[in-house]
Amino acid sequence: MDTLTAAEARRLAISAQGLSGPAAARRAGGVPGMLRRLGAVQLDTISVLARSHELVPYARLGAVGRPAVETAYWAEPPVAFEFWSHAACVLPLEAWPLYAARRRALHGRYGNARPSAERTRASVLAALAERGPMTATDLGGAKRGGVWWDWSDVKVAVEDLLLWGDVVVTRRKRWRRVYDLPSRAVPADLLAQDLTDAECYVRLVAWAGRALGVGTAGDVADYFRMPAADVAAALEPAGLVPVRVESWAQQAYADPAALAALSAGTVPSGSRTTLLSPFDSLVWYRERTERVFAMRHRLEAYTPKPKREYGYFAMPVLAGGRLVARVDPRRAGRTLVAEHVSFERGFAAAEARAGAGPVRSGAVSDGAVRAVATALREAASWVGSDSVAVERVTPPEATARVAAQVAEQSGSAAGRSRRVVTP
Repeated sequence: MDTLTAAEARRLAISAQGLSGPAAARRAGGVPGMLRRLGAVQLDTISVLARSHELVPYARLGAVGRPAVETAYWAEPPVAFEFWSHAACVLPLEAWPLYAARRRALHGRYGNARPSAERTRASVLAALAERGPMTATDLGGAKRGGVWWDWSDVKVAVEDLLLWGDVVVTRRKRWRRVYDLPSRAVPADLLAQDLTDAECYVRLVAWAGRALGVGTAGDVADYFRMPAADVAAALEPAGLVPVRVESWAQQAYADPAALAALSAGTVPSGSRTTLLSPFDSLVWYRERTERVFAMRHRLEAYTPKPKREYGYFAMPVLAGGRLVARVDPRRAGRTLVAEHVSFERGFAAAEARAGAGPVRSGAVSDGAVRAVATALREAASWVGSDSVAVERVTPPEATARVAAQVAEQSGSAAGRSRRVVTP
């Protein structure tokens, strides 16, 4: 059994997610290629710099525009669909047959739970067949008129049908799902595939393994939110290789192609310097993030403001193959505001080269300061901001260094003029 160091496991994880290597290689295939590589991009309603499904390609590809993202996810003819995977996600259309097991399980769980809605479901299917793709509003209304989750009977019915695969969503209109019939939206060769549950999980486990590079059985299960027992049975048929990772208490499994690349010395070291959405697939499983990157990260958007430690939408900063800090951003006019920059303390240069974990004492390294400044400057340029404001830094003694580094990088950015504001 191969043994990997913690640093090698991080390299495999970052490389598998398309976040390392030359820019040209990362950008090969554009947003569609990125979606196929990851297998799933999580959707969420929170929009700070941008919505999370836009932040994910930005982290890997750079300043990709919204039209390119929208086309890659919700094109005509369809190339992707929405379904419950890790959460509500955009998935490559070729993955449609792989979710048959989940659709069957959801039908078994909920198919008979609301028999009174059968007539409504039938009317929804008839309307889609006759009138073509429609939103819930087009079908008769998404809400009853009460609180946010007060769905209408039509909305409940069409969402049931979506769970079971009787309808499909392959595009959105003004952020609203557009529902259609699979017979019209999904290619016939994909519809014709009739996989058993075991076949579905073998193929999903193999895909998750490629997207993770290396991970525990729990990591693999969480990636597409698969049942642990089905994952355990699929690990060997999926071709994942048992490995040991130093400092990991649990058995790990690696993608064989990733292991071969590591042995050949072709797995890139380091990473792109960028802000990551909290819903990015590199960090969406908090237990894995802590194990691989020694960062205990939690989304605090639903935590009362006085109790937040890092901020409403704190975004990890990836640099040099590590998570070196968090930034809680917001946009105020044409200013990108870093409400809170919080560093993971003590990433000294020698320790970072050695692949050691973060040291919880000592000064913030110059490399971490430069990384945060770079991430802020590039994000500001991407969202069209012409100034950067840094409001608070932890530890406070790093505030002046962050401001100076942002000012220096902004001043040297060709054709752009930015100001830096600090308390």
